[in-house]
Amino acid sequence: MQRLRLGVNIDHVATIRNARGGVHPDPLRAATMAAKAGADGITAHLREDRRHINDEDIDRLMRHIDLPLNLEMAATTEMLGIALRHRPHACCIVPEKREELTTEGGLDVVGAANALRPYVDQLKSKGIRVSLFIDADPSQIEAAAQCGADVVELHTGTYCERFNDGDEVGVATELEKIASGAEQAASLGLEVHAGHGLTFESVTAVAALPQIVELNIGHFLVGEAIYSGLDSAIKRMRDLMTRARQESNGQQSA
Repeated sequence: MQRLRLGVNIDHVATIRNARGGVHPDPLRAATMAAKAGADGITAHLREDRRHINDEDIDRLMRHIDLPLNLEMAATTEMLGIALRHRPHACCIVPEKREELTTEGGLDVVGAANALRPYVDQLKSKGIRVSLFIDADPSQIEAAAQCGADVVELHTGTYCERFNDGDEVGVATELEKIASGAEQAASLGLEVHAGHGLTFESVTAVAALPQIVELNIGHFLVGEAIYSGLDSAIKRMRDLMTRARQESNGQQSA
């Protein structure tokens, strides 16, 4: 059974720090704690407006953490230069709008393929794995493969919204899209990740999908840490993911 990896996004540790200024809480300390609690990687989104993670955070993370760093970035010249200078383990290209509270939906790879391909090529030329954050749409998955991406991260935000609303029909519909998308992406040779909005309650069904090899979760874990501590929140999420995958594997073998 393939281990399902957990990438912990530490953006919103920086959000809390920036709300008051200063140096506390420290995203690097959160990354170190995440590693000890069982995270397999660290994700950080360096936005154009530096609303949470900043350049110094990326510098420090690259110098001091042992886990792979997944740098989320928009496809801009500035972000490309930063990525090529630091050479993180991976870069996940995401859509970015200044006015949004959080990433809203996936990239339009179909419409932006010609613009995205040079970014993918330059990142890969430096040994950086390239992921594209997309909706589980067949045409977007096909376009991601044609762009030369190594990985697709399937957007789970709509699924989580339906889950939180108690919309059972909507949950089933969105989960089927994710499952079909994961199967299609894997068949095209893409590594499949997923993330956005996942909680203790909603993660199980996604974690059970066999083609998905990594989940990236941040905001919920940082919020839950207020009540139980970051270590406890990550360990519980890690356990839920592992059990979901084990149970899924057992059902497939039966």
